[in-house]
Amino acid sequence: MFNRTCLQAAAALASISLLAGCGLFSDEDTDSEQKIAVGTTSEPSTLDPAAAWDGSWELYRNVFQTLVSFPTGSTTPQPDAAEGCRFTDAANKVLECKLREGLTFTNGEALNAAAVKHSIDRIRTIDAQGGPTGLLGSLDRIDAADERTVTFRLKTPDATFPFILATPAMSIVPPSEYPADKLREDGKLTGSGPYALDSYAKGDHAELTRFSKYKGFAKIQNDAVTIRYYQDSNVMMQALKDRKIDAINRGLTAEEVVELQEKKPETEHLQLVETVGADIRYLVFNPKDPYAGKLAVRRAIAQVVDRGALVEKVYHGTAEPLYSMVPKGIAGHTTEFFDRFGEPNVTKAEEILQEAGISEPVPLTFWYTTDRYGSSTAPEFAELKRQLEETGLFKITVQGKPWKEFQAGYQNGDYPVFGRGWFPDFPDPDNFIAPFVGPNNVLGTPYNSPEITEQLLPQSRRESDRGAVTKQFERAQEILVEDVRLLPLWQGKLYVAASEEIGGGERALDPQTVMQMWELYRKTSW
Repeated sequence: MFNRTCLQAAAALASISLLAGCGLFSDEDTDSEQKIAVGTTSEPSTLDPAAAWDGSWELYRNVFQTLVSFPTGSTTPQPDAAEGCRFTDAANKVLECKLREGLTFTNGEALNAAAVKHSIDRIRTIDAQGGPTGLLGSLDRIDAADERTVTFRLKTPDATFPFILATPAMSIVPPSEYPADKLREDGKLTGSGPYALDSYAKGDHAELTRFSKYKGFAKIQNDAVTIRYYQDSNVMMQALKDRKIDAINRGLTAEEVVELQEKKPETEHLQLVETVGADIRYLVFNPKDPYAGKLAVRRAIAQVVDRGALVEKVYHGTAEPLYSMVPKGIAGHTTEFFDRFGEPNVTKAEEILQEAGISEPVPLTFWYTTDRYGSSTAPEFAELKRQLEETGLFKITVQGKPWKEFQAGYQNGDYPVFGRGWFPDFPDPDNFIAPFVGPNNVLGTPYNSPEITEQLLPQSRRESDRGAVTKQFERAQEILVEDVRLLPLWQGKLYVAASEEIGGGERALDPQTVMQMWELYRKTSW
């Protein structure tokens, strides 16, 4: 299970990509020919893994290592910096990992058990706002028995802990450059992953070059990657058409996807790779707001939001309605919101409000980020405003802010209602429930649900067979619908757009929907 071999594939594109994994590069290839430029609208919020539980992981996956990871096609964690990890007890409370021999960081420092312990301990010590501390709730302590052996001792049984170790949040960093009790603030990054970060210009680009001493699962198909960051999807798409970049990872609008599918003259030299996605979009309600804090208001909104119209008008078939926080394709998925509320119904929504003594239109401000999820976000919120105001039951104001300001706002509890996207940390139903409940959830708005946090999640985490935990997650989704603190809207499809001479796009997105830049390569011939 620790080695990936080249396999024959029926599909032509997949065949090209997999064969390239065996090293089909011409002797005449130059460094410049093997450099790939990728555009995205998902810029890192920070370069320090201890502070990020967001799209910053895109960069981390390519420049850091984790003990285990999710290679393309895997649904369970596979060795990366570790030779292997295993629970040493029947209760799933003691996990032991053995590191590969000879691991080093790009600064020459040894990557050993002490570095692993330092990297994960500092996440909890720093406890950065918006950081990944919440992922480590089950961890008691870490022991570094020798240079290559790391042991994680858990407070409670947690069969998902190896999945957590596979997230880029658990990136391993050199102790000499990352303080134990504060974030690194020099604007630099040092890892041990497939690439070294040569330079980074905030809001513009990141330059990555292959790290020659890398030891891990990745089979690197190119020599260097330039990641270009865009705030506007249209500008990014034009750059692809003009051959200024080779591929686009995140941020394509629905209109751009349709344009690529139709193969118009200006896009004939481009290809589109579609992947089933587990990324979701949802609304978050602030319980401290005088209006959003009322259950009747939240239920009335759930009663009238028309997901089908939203997907059709804004996303043109590139997404589908979602009636559960656990998306289709993940074990335990239900349609609980549809089962409870059915089709949009203004009369029922009005009755819900009247029973709560609310007779005037409810004023609410909906917030969204202007530069995180692509240019379709603004039209999406305009459509939500239209739907709600058309009922006569709501008066909606829509506001947008760049991600950094938006993130600070929702973490401070400033927004009555706000939109978020979720790209899974790992492909398990736990990751679509646990991050959103409890005092340290990813939303910045504490959500007390004892049945979920004290009963259902602990029960499910005792079970190593993740296919046997459906009952607990179905009940958790029932609770989420009862509370309506979160309102799922849609589930997306993932797309990689690239010029025809770029291969590997169909292998580039891992099960966490993070792009593995090393899978991309420039074809030597047609």
